[in-house]
Amino acid sequence: MLARAAFRASTTTSLVSRRGFQSTRARLDSPYHYPEGPRSNLPFNPLTKWFALRFWGFCAVGFAAPFLVAANSAMRNLRNAGRLLVRFPDNPLPLAATAWDTTKDSLICAFGPSESSAVIELKRLRQDAASGEDPMIPISSWNAPCPLPSLLCDSILDLHYFSGSSTTCLILAGGDIILVREQSLPGEVTIEIVGSVDAGISAAAWSPDEEIVAITTHANTLLYMTREFESLTSITLSREDLKESRHVSVGWGKAETQFKGKRAKALRDPTMPEHVDDGVLSPHDDRSATISWRGDGAYVAINTVEDEKRRLIRVYSRGGLLDSVSEPVDGLEGALSWRPSGNIIAGVQRLKDGLDVVLFERNGLRHGQFSLRLSSEEFDLLTIPLTLSWNSDSSVLAVGYSNKVQLWTMGNYHYYLKQELEFPKTESKCAAINSWHPERPLRISVATFDAVQMLEYVLTAASGPTVAPNDFGLLCVIDGASLKLTPMRLTNIPPPMSLHQINLPEIALDAAVSAANSRIAILTREGVYVFALDIHKKPVPEPTLVWRCASPPNHYPRQIAFVSDTDIFLITDQWNGSASTLWKCEEQGVTSYGGVSGMRSSSNITSSLDRTGLFVQTSNGAISSIATKQSAPEVEDLCLASVAKFPSPVSLVQVVVHADENICFGLTTSGVLYANGRLLARNCTSFLVTSAHLIFTTTQHYIKFVHIAKDEDLEIPPDEPEVDERCRTIERGARLVSVMPSIYAVVLQMPRGNLETIYPRALVLAGIRKSIDRLNYKRAFLACRNQRVDMNIIHDHAPEQFMANIGTFVDQIQNVEHIDLFLSQLRDEDVSQTMYKNTAKDLSSSTNGVIPNGTVKTVSIGKSSKLNRVCDAFLKAFQACGQKYLQSIITAHVCKNPPDLDAGLSMIGELQAQQDPFTERIAEHICFLADVNQLYDNALGLYNLELALLIAQQSQKDPREYLPHLQSLHELSILRRKFQIDNQLARYGKALGHLYDLQAFEELNAYVEKHCLYTVALELFKYQPGHYNEIMGLYADYLNNNNQYELAAHAYESLDNYAAASDAWRSANLWEESLSSALKAGTPDTDFTSLATTLAEGLSETRDFFAAATIHLEFLSDVETAARMFCKGYYFSRAILVVEQKRQPALIEGVIDPGLVESSATMTELLADCKGQLGAQVPRLRVLRVKKAEDPLAFFDGAEHPDIPDNISLAPTDASTSAGTFMTRYTNRTGTINTTTTRKTSKNRRREERKRARGKKGSVYEEEYLVNSIRRLVERINTINEEVQRLVKGLVRRKMRERAATVAQAMEDVVGLCKESVDEVFQVEKKAAAEVSVGAEGSDRPVGADGVLWDSMEEAARNKEPPVVKDFERLSLI
Repeated sequence: MLARAAFRASTTTSLVSRRGFQSTRARLDSPYHYPEGPRSNLPFNPLTKWFALRFWGFCAVGFAAPFLVAANSAMRNLRNAGRLLVRFPDNPLPLAATAWDTTKDSLICAFGPSESSAVIELKRLRQDAASGEDPMIPISSWNAPCPLPSLLCDSILDLHYFSGSSTTCLILAGGDIILVREQSLPGEVTIEIVGSVDAGISAAAWSPDEEIVAITTHANTLLYMTREFESLTSITLSREDLKESRHVSVGWGKAETQFKGKRAKALRDPTMPEHVDDGVLSPHDDRSATISWRGDGAYVAINTVEDEKRRLIRVYSRGGLLDSVSEPVDGLEGALSWRPSGNIIAGVQRLKDGLDVVLFERNGLRHGQFSLRLSSEEFDLLTIPLTLSWNSDSSVLAVGYSNKVQLWTMGNYHYYLKQELEFPKTESKCAAINSWHPERPLRISVATFDAVQMLEYVLTAASGPTVAPNDFGLLCVIDGASLKLTPMRLTNIPPPMSLHQINLPEIALDAAVSAANSRIAILTREGVYVFALDIHKKPVPEPTLVWRCASPPNHYPRQIAFVSDTDIFLITDQWNGSASTLWKCEEQGVTSYGGVSGMRSSSNITSSLDRTGLFVQTSNGAISSIATKQSAPEVEDLCLASVAKFPSPVSLVQVVVHADENICFGLTTSGVLYANGRLLARNCTSFLVTSAHLIFTTTQHYIKFVHIAKDEDLEIPPDEPEVDERCRTIERGARLVSVMPSIYAVVLQMPRGNLETIYPRALVLAGIRKSIDRLNYKRAFLACRNQRVDMNIIHDHAPEQFMANIGTFVDQIQNVEHIDLFLSQLRDEDVSQTMYKNTAKDLSSSTNGVIPNGTVKTVSIGKSSKLNRVCDAFLKAFQACGQKYLQSIITAHVCKNPPDLDAGLSMIGELQAQQDPFTERIAEHICFLADVNQLYDNALGLYNLELALLIAQQSQKDPREYLPHLQSLHELSILRRKFQIDNQLARYGKALGHLYDLQAFEELNAYVEKHCLYTVALELFKYQPGHYNEIMGLYADYLNNNNQYELAAHAYESLDNYAAASDAWRSANLWEESLSSALKAGTPDTDFTSLATTLAEGLSETRDFFAAATIHLEFLSDVETAARMFCKGYYFSRAILVVEQKRQPALIEGVIDPGLVESSATMTELLADCKGQLGAQVPRLRVLRVKKAEDPLAFFDGAEHPDIPDNISLAPTDASTSAGTFMTRYTNRTGTINTTTTRKTSKNRRREERKRARGKKGSVYEEEYLVNSIRRLVERINTINEEVQRLVKGLVRRKMRERAATVAQAMEDVVGLCKESVDEVFQVEKKAAAEVSVGAEGSDRPVGADGVLWDSMEEAARNKEPPVVKDFERLSLI
């Protein structure tokens, strides 16, 4: 297979060539791979002087890029967040070029030269100039006569500012390249002509990394020069370049390739287009050249006129190799801009009836187009060629006209006209100058020869309120002179389509929605349009124009906002003005509310979440509120009340009122999310606010929900969507568009532009809890049913409230099937503490809380089962509802734990007796809920044969089986029928009762013996002594035969059968009761002596020497044997007393003294063995633990592989590794886990258990064996402590002091060693257990032999209390 694939790959090029398609050399088209040479894939050269500055600048742009919503802007509008308008009509020199200084955030402006004055002036335009201060700061000026006689005057083709060196580079059409240094070093001149092209320059552009400048000359050559202006290459632009690309289009996506039936153009070749362009020049083509670099600097595109016949776009690599040539396009003009992302190149095509922006791929083929939507009058007057310019993140395309600039965005393959910037009516011979900020993608400067605008935009959605019940998700999307309206709560229509579209006579700038979604205000350059929308009517009608008012004269509007449903406010700017003005719009006109100094760069005016307040944000990040309920003030300056201040300026602001405090949420362009002055997240991409939640998305592709609280109490959930309802994964690149808490929905826009509606668990649960608190159980139930939420939350969220309002629940739901669904899902688990734990801070901090209606929420109510308690409450509520809820009553009985089937069947039996028409349906329902075989048995248990027949008919039983059976039961008498049914159902106790009622005593006795119903029979015959004793005798024999001797003995004694009782007591090893029963039975002396002897021997064998000695002394009168038994049990004091009492002093020397000597020898030997065991096991255990700590692998294996690396996992695994794991390596076996020689078998498990029990030296179980052995030794020492004390006292009394001292000293030594061993062995074990338990947490137990070792480690990990060693009290006499 691999060889065949390699053959196909190697022959692809030749096959494609023979078929007439274009085939070129393999290239790495990814923007992350570049084959042109070393460091060619970097946007900077690490060997240059300013590497560090460019590197960190590149990193900053790269970090900010994901947050700028480049792709999914279909539902968002470009909102003007700040604007500076400057005019200089008195300047004799025209403004020719602009460039951004990113370090000082200012604009470099170049004026001149002109035909009347060959002077160039360089000035800096400051944005932060104070009121009354000239914002233009001169940098330098010089004379620049044109060296080419063919030009009337020189002109600036390219202006570039190097922020790192504070140097400005100007490239002039006459061929001069000039450097202007603001901070020249000693020996450097301020203005220097660093190079000149004799033939003149037609176009120039610096690469994005500022390392190479591309220059085209009037001699049809392309020059590459370094930053030090050293020539890299010179390329001639010739007609031969057209042979580089032979484009063949197969017509994919064309109308002629679509299937239209066999009779429609059936014989036409679909790969041949109807019209082929020849590249005819536009009648207004100015023969200019344009250069544009790709965003990574790897390729450059050049637009020139070839032989005065056609426009041609050539693409060159960074190394100067021609990559491709564009296909011919009629009417193609000189505008050119390569999208920084690299996928398309934009140009302008002039058609017969309009202008299109045409798009090319890097290979030169067309990739679509869109129309600029010009009216016929505008098209006829448009003779000046346009300019194109993409912003740095490829999200906005600026189209420059002579007196205006249009900003276009793309979403879902549709281009939207978002903004149109107009200039004062002046005559201009060239298009407006557009200059995008290189680091802030939505910041642009637009200029004509006598005016400049610096503008800041934000991408934001113009949407309706998110507060219920007005959260319809109404979205307003600006597209040129139309506004697209879509209420997402009613219909989810993907862009660019919409539910309604409002057509306007001019371009829309901004839009706002009122609090009730009943009014829509649209801001244009000339005025404000207010439309009415009846969103509650179905279907939603078209919006109608209510009124219109004109904009203030000589003011340029920026933003508009709604307060309540009637008040509309807008903010405007003026040329050369230092303050922005706030206006209130009414049908009669606009009213000024005053201006704010320094507001020229203000960001936003925004309404609060509920549209009750208006707030304004200044450029320093301060948020202030505006008193809108008062009448317009008479002062010029507007009074603002400070609300909050963000640490840095933000682009988007939303304000919510919580606990009578304003909480301001703001998002910066770099993705930092603030709440007032607190930083919430650094990786935010979009956010929305509701009255209960802050919702935001992150760069890790999560959507998070934060409960609204005071800014210091806001809790950000972790990135754990598996365990926290407040976090959920979303598709990569998704952004928030709208949220509708009323239907628990969030609308997301994907990177391509399509919309998706999701129902996050956090919103769903919040809505359910809110409905429960408001006693709206129907809404909560429907939400649980639709969103698949466990319905136990309806009870568990507020148990006492629910139990008190079950009637309300039934009245609201009413649907029997819905009530059955709720009852069937009940279980005893408290889901409010497990599955759906409330993450709100005020509720999760305590287990008991007060819910809004005043009811106290507790964890549990009473000790009964929640399931049974709720079912009983529902049954009580159903009693007053008649027959409406018969089915639900059955469900409540069956859903109990255990199911109360008898109650349900009894109710069906009652309905059957009443001939109720619902009987069969109810029977069918109970058969659906429970096992029909069990129901049949329970119906028989109710002795209702008709009910049993009804249940059997609902089952799959064979009528030939149950009908004869029921017929046979029906023929029996009532008592015999009940006995037969209970016997069949194995209800033997009840069957015995029926036999008692039948007075069949012989059958009863046999039945009792057969089924061991002795206790039941005794209860039945407790008032009939004859039968009672008969049953008791049978019971006693049964107990005796089943080795229950003690109970049998009691039974025999109750029957006065003392002989049998004596034998039973003897079998139970109860000698006192056996001897007393034998005496009561009048046993002969010989038999009694034999019994006593047997009992004494048995007690001696069980080492109960005291009891054996008592029998010999009291019943056999054998003093010597009794004394010997006392000595064996170390009861020497008792033995001496008995001997003296019986007047046999000779037994002291004959029995007691030898017993003392024998016992002392035995005890000394035992203590010596214990001491030796401790001396051997404790040091060995110490060695094992040292070895285990130093080298765990050697401890588990035996150091056969000393070179095994340390990073091998010690956790059990099913994977095959070369070194194995500690579960397999110590067995010295090879192979993998998953083989036929696996150790996971029961045979190997038993073998491993034997190894563990033996604890062989050197095995992995040795440590466990030693620890357990020492524990048992300590317990043994504690057991013999009293025996040793009695022995020592006996030796002292018989004057054997040396033996007593020896035994006492041995005991003291062993007790001391035990105490030392306990401190060393069990304390270390406790510490090791803590370490092992932490490491093994969360692991799964293996099976087979591995499981035995696992159990061993788990046993060692348990924190067992070390044994307590009893102190030995030594006699002071020795």
